[in-house]
Amino acid sequence: MTKAGTTVAAAQAPAAVVRLPRRRGIELALILLSVLLSVYGYCAVGLARTGTVPPGAVGYGAGLGVLALCAHIAVRVRAPYADPLFLPIGVLLNGLGLVLIYRLDRETTHDQAAPAQLVWSTLGIGLFIGVVLVLRDHRVLQRYAYVCVAAALGLLALPILFPAVNGARIWIRLAGFSIQPGEFAKVLLAVFFAAYLAANRNALAYTGRRLWRLQFPTGRVLGPIVTIWLLSVGVLVLERDLGTSLLFFGLFVVLLYVATGRTGWLAVGLLLAVLGAVAVGRTEPHVHQRIVDWLHPFATIEAGQGPNQLSQSLFAFAAGGVLGTGLGRGHSVLIGFAAKSDFILATAGEELGLAGLAAIILLYALLVERGYRAGLALREPFGRLLAVGLASILALQVFVIAGGVTGLIPLTGMAMPFLAQGGSSVVTNWTIVALLIRVSDSARNQYDGREAP
Repeated sequence: MTKAGTTVAAAQAPAAVVRLPRRRGIELALILLSVLLSVYGYCAVGLARTGTVPPGAVGYGAGLGVLALCAHIAVRVRAPYADPLFLPIGVLLNGLGLVLIYRLDRETTHDQAAPAQLVWSTLGIGLFIGVVLVLRDHRVLQRYAYVCVAAALGLLALPILFPAVNGARIWIRLAGFSIQPGEFAKVLLAVFFAAYLAANRNALAYTGRRLWRLQFPTGRVLGPIVTIWLLSVGVLVLERDLGTSLLFFGLFVVLLYVATGRTGWLAVGLLLAVLGAVAVGRTEPHVHQRIVDWLHPFATIEAGQGPNQLSQSLFAFAAGGVLGTGLGRGHSVLIGFAAKSDFILATAGEELGLAGLAAIILLYALLVERGYRAGLALREPFGRLLAVGLASILALQVFVIAGGVTGLIPLTGMAMPFLAQGGSSVVTNWTIVALLIRVSDSARNQYDGREAP
């Protein structure tokens, strides 16, 4: 009897509470390491170019450190269970981007981009802090799905009213101030796609007609989201911003696959992307020229006209070798006006070598992986789709840009996240990191200390 009573008592005993580690100390240590690495790179550039430590090294390190510390405090207060890797990776990539832009500024005295990029980085981290502090629950965004898509379409259409820059109408320039609205629109569209697909995921997956191995939803369900996607891509085609249109198409297909769980959408998306690329490449002169340059990167050299930007980029990667020439000792500035934006990865490849370039790509891969991990850990569909969508934006951008500057695919003219010159880009990327931190905090906090994720 005693044995049975003991068994019943043991069965009724409450389960032991498992407290999830918050890991904010790990985050702080990694942030300090990121700031130190950025300051080291800044000093290495000065020593290589002038033989002395740059006079602004202390101010640069202190400014970046204070910004990172403020961001860490915001995460510690409002998102204590968030993944500890998001913020340090963002700080390191942003700091490295400032170092590379500062390094290129040393050889382009007429075009100093580092100070402006530092201001934009400050605004980006400020917005990051604001999102973390104000947005207590990411599910609030689901209520404003149609507001987000209306704002996104408006932002995408606005540059049509302004003159083209380098063959594309993607900028708004007023009184020396310029922004790229498409950068902000991609986050808004990710929110809309995630909200709509989360609300209609069952209808998308289990209704409609079946053709071959793919279940096609009814037009009533699939029509609105396809219409929004076609409108956004159509506007971008008119503006000749094929890189962002490719990004939106990839985002749409990835989220549709995640929402329905049907791999056939990936095959259909790949087929449509190929057909669209062929059609645009044959009809749009600006895109056709980029394809020609991709297929024949050394044609201008053979014609006696000198190297073009892509060939100079390939020369920079080749000169870097395995370990690189060292910060400040390369010649990637020969690429031209896009050295600080489209082709900044070539500077990293030349001066940091294959080892440094691989480390940068791994940082991006880790950032994307942690975003996917946060999304998969959530129990509710909107947060899962939002996290996957935001992480996919970063993944697609890195693939398209790295593939373009290395000659794997044609150039698209997009900005490398955090690294490249571009205020709109760096602000948007910090917003993406803030949203991923909010989602990751919810993903771990949802267990309420009863089980580990």
